[in-house]
Amino acid sequence: MEGILYDILVVAIYSVIGIVMMLLGNFLIDLIVPCHFPTEIQKGNQAVGWLSAGSFIGMGVILRSAIMSIPAEAVEEALVSGIISSVLYAIIGIVFFMIGYLAVSLFNKKYNLNEEIGKGNTAAGIMVFGIFVGLAVVISGVII
Repeated sequence: MEGILYDILVVAIYSVIGIVMMLLGNFLIDLIVPCHFPTEIQKGNQAVGWLSAGSFIGMGVILRSAIMSIPAEAVEEALVSGIISSVLYAIIGIVFFMIGYLAVSLFNKKYNLNEEIGKGNTAAGIMVFGIFVGLAVVISGVII
């Protein structure tokens, strides 16, 4: 496949992977936070909004690093391996987002993070956003 058509195909493939992994990550994180994200978003729960935004941005950072780790001249030959490594790193990111959230929840004795997120405490949501984006930066640093 030549030039621009191949580039469009690659963009489409990685965009679909990104969307699927972002949705999967958000779904799995929703399982460990004791509130239903769609319901909380409808209610205007800003904490859940920040938490979700952090998982989406974090996943994007990880996927970008995985995609960029393939040398440009090897992209065409390495498309399948690039897709596999992108999905693998995204799954690793999701797992560590969940571990990070649970670690902060377990080791923090001053307040209950689950309750604060459920009550819509924006500060708690921003904190979790930071955990997810921070972990994404660490993971992306390992990938590159």
